[in-house]
Amino acid sequence: MTGSEAEIEAKFYLRHLAGVRRRLLALGARMLAPRVLERNIRFDTPDRRLRRAGAVLRLRQDRAVFLTYKLPGPVPEIRQEIEFEAGDFTAAGSFLEALGFERAFSYEKYREVFALDPTHVMLDELPFGCFVEIEGGSLPAVIECSGRLALDWERRLPESYPTLFERLRKALELPFVDATFANFTGQPRIQAEDLAVHDATISPAPEGRP
Repeated sequence: MTGSEAEIEAKFYLRHLAGVRRRLLALGARMLAPRVLERNIRFDTPDRRLRRAGAVLRLRQDRAVFLTYKLPGPVPEIRQEIEFEAGDFTAAGSFLEALGFERAFSYEKYREVFALDPTHVMLDELPFGCFVEIEGGSLPAVIECSGRLALDWERRLPESYPTLFERLRKALELPFVDATFANFTGQPRIQAEDLAVHDATISPAPEGRP
């Protein structure tokens, strides 16, 4: 999304993405964006004022470059978001640093995006696991979509990717601070237990669902 509006989304951990991808196609979902590598950099003040306030300042590069600012909302699934296309990834980063912000954390993910009206569904593969994000215009729409995809709403994750990685980094005493695929090369495969999360897939699927 671009401009300023409420972001309403939920995140789920899955051991694999193949099953939910098949389910999306069976439900008639349209692919909006094929799988692509995203580079994300979180910026903050030297005293980490944004993190303490629950705010996010992020620079993202996939097929384009976006600058995003998020503020916490009344529940983890609802946040205020301002996002716009920035054009040049390097220049945008230098601009933020000139304003006094510093690079706090970098992470990468492969993302594939589907439209399952009235929601968008993102299939994310990070170096430490697979996740599904559902974004919609209302919380009921997001909840309904999770049911259609046979995802357990009670197992949604309130944490961000950086928070999940920081938990993992401390638990496994990882020797690096950025969640890039290069950093995870040679590391043992990360399990749900390492992240302290549960697979959200409902099995078997609810009766009457494809």
